Amino acid sequence: METRAAVIAIIVKDNESAGEINALLHEYCDCVIGRMGIPYREKGINIISVAVDAPQDVISALAGKIGRISGVTAKTVYSPAD
Repeated sequence: METRAAVIAIIVKDNESAGEINALLHEYCDCVIGRMGIPYREKGINIISVAVDAPQDVISALAGKIGRISGVTAKTVYSPAD
């Protein structure tokens, strides 16, 4: 199956959600290239970017599961299709 590179941008408003996010990223660790998290204390949020390489349906499933966590917003940007 063909894969695509993508970045999942995650905004976390509720720090209690961190465990759920980490569990999902661990579940999908085979497709994670890398991740970066930045606490933005002035706004009371955390910003996480996750670079992935996987089939589009896998990326979509991961982003959807993350986005359904309470206090979390997730959006995905895909690399151009070949």
